[in-house]
Amino acid sequence: MAMPAILIIAIVLIVIYIWSSCLWGYKEKEEGLTADESKCFDPSCRSIIIKQDSDKAVLMIHGFPTTPNMYRYAADRMKSEGYDVYAPLIPSFGTDWNDFTKTNFSSWYKWIEDYYKSLEGKYKEVYVIGISMGGAMTLKIAEHNNPSAIAVIAAPVVYNSFFRDRIVTSWSGYLGRIIGIFTPAIKPHIVTSRPESNDGNEDWKGYGGTFPRQGVSLMHGLKAIRRDLGKINSPMISIHDTGDKTVPFANQGIIKKETHTKSEFIVTTMDEKYRHTHHTLLQYHSIQAELMDRIISFFSNNRSAVL
Repeated sequence: MAMPAILIIAIVLIVIYIWSSCLWGYKEKEEGLTADESKCFDPSCRSIIIKQDSDKAVLMIHGFPTTPNMYRYAADRMKSEGYDVYAPLIPSFGTDWNDFTKTNFSSWYKWIEDYYKSLEGKYKEVYVIGISMGGAMTLKIAEHNNPSAIAVIAAPVVYNSFFRDRIVTSWSGYLGRIIGIFTPAIKPHIVTSRPESNDGNEDWKGYGGTFPRQGVSLMHGLKAIRRDLGKINSPMISIHDTGDKTVPFANQGIIKKETHTKSEFIVTTMDEKYRHTHHTLLQYHSIQAELMDRIISFFSNNRSAVL
């Protein structure tokens, strides 16, 4: 007996949906990236490098799809504490969104891990700070290397995980792989400021719009990061705001449950009067000093773990 056409269509749609949401068979090629900061759309997007002949360094990893500009205050604080500071611009960020659409998470991570290893060969101590995607990359670096200590701020380890964790960052993310077949970007544009915002977030710089292929690449990358959380041995401080509108706060709970290293977990609850997403916490004037105090103290108190 022939299967009804409507049932066949339903099965096909279900298979396509699962293919997109579960990323069945997803693979990506790791491309070598070359930094060219002469292409930056604004000088403030460029890497922040501060060298003062120290024997300790801190690597600061920016998020998706932003730039090291978020670390202006944090970089100055770490400098005042005697660290050499490296907040590099990952290639394809902060330059041309057309270039960005041709890259992926594997390539970004390979570039930043190589950067970390270059510092590891020069310094007695190397610390890592990461915000958002940069926080996820920081976790991955610690899974495969041994930084002196790490700080992760608003770090995602899952994107959409409704059945396992009751976390949905964006329902449209389930369709990202399908959307990416038809378009590399939706309403892409360069953001040089956010005048409608406040608390320091008005200085945010990066790409606006939606990049479905890069979003899928990030989602795929997070799977391996979560799987290997138990491999982290470096001391870790994790910070997340309960009202984060970009990366659900529940991600910190997963990190807390699935890592087993010496850790400190800080939970903030920012006032809704601030017109931002409560996400890039080290950029916000109202809270950045307090959080940097905690990070600096944690790094200092855990030096003995690696010396």
